[in-house]
Amino acid sequence: MHEEYILTKEDVEILNTNKGLTALLSKEPYNLEKAVRYVKYEKKLKKLQVELIRLQSWAIDENERIIVIFEGRDAAGKGGAIRRTIERMNPRHLRIVALPKPTEDEQTQWYFQRYVRQFPKAGEIVFFDRSWYNRAVVEPVNDFCTHEEYEIFMNQVNDFERMITESGIRLVKVYMSISKKEQAKRFEEIKRDPLKQWKMTAVDERAQELWDVYTKYKNLMFEKTNEGAVVPWKIIRANRKTFARVAAINHLLNSIPYDKNKKI
Repeated sequence: MHEEYILTKEDVEILNTNKGLTALLSKEPYNLEKAVRYVKYEKKLKKLQVELIRLQSWAIDENERIIVIFEGRDAAGKGGAIRRTIERMNPRHLRIVALPKPTEDEQTQWYFQRYVRQFPKAGEIVFFDRSWYNRAVVEPVNDFCTHEEYEIFMNQVNDFERMITESGIRLVKVYMSISKKEQAKRFEEIKRDPLKQWKMTAVDERAQELWDVYTKYKNLMFEKTNEGAVVPWKIIRANRKTFARVAAINHLLNSIPYDKNKKI
């Protein structure tokens, strides 16, 4: 137990529920504060997921096209945030896009071309688990592109996003930010878990070693794509996964002018 944590009357009521007891007893050593926080997170998440269904229903009825991109360092929690966002939504009207490395044909095409092919149709929401911003950070850090290709991307990206939004597509940009210590901790958890080991790639293995280089390119990306961009970044502190997921969903809901009174 966490002896310094003083329970309120509300906390006691939460812990006396099935969810509260499950949250408390599911992990050892027992931690009252974490158990209470998790149950509160679950309640908050459920309310937000109702709003996400309302947003999606509005998008379907109004033939809206929505793109949500999640960026961040390796193990920042992008995939988990997307999963919590969509788990109650209608899967027929959304897609998750996590593209592999470009094919030989794609390498000869305009860089943005393969992403454009994934854009939403009317009434659809597309979530990019990493996006065209690979060329802003991951590719130059790992020498997957030339300096010239990087410069061309940086000169085009704001105009590209302006074209997206002027065409009527709604664009939301989320960056999940974690500390170097937290990333190292998550990598160790992934390596120990046989159900997650597939997530660890050669790029991930070098992420700690190249931390400062990633930071340099991340800052250059923000400088370029916040100043002259039509859609600014929402930077979310993601060391605590539950906080980050709630913040990401709130940002999405606040970014889209959906009908909040719509019946579902």
